[in-house]
Amino acid sequence: MEQINRIKVVLAEGQKNNRWLAEQVGKDSTTVSKWCTNSSQQSIEMFLKISDCLGVDLKDLLCSSIKNMYHNE
Repeated sequence: MEQINRIKVVLAEGQKNNRWLAEQVGKDSTTVSKWCTNSSQQSIEMFLKISDCLGVDLKDLLCSSIKNMYHNE
């Protein structure tokens, strides 16, 4: 499966875990775990909420291959 997001990496960099993020965004920790493994993706609205909770730019949550795809248009 293609890596789309970097949520797991950004959580680790901020010394946070899936359970913390799940509580912050009002989702089940299993759902957040699926986001972190890229087996499921969240909506753009949820991406924005996650970036706000983690205090990072939305672009920091996207893998470089995804950023490059949209940057080249």
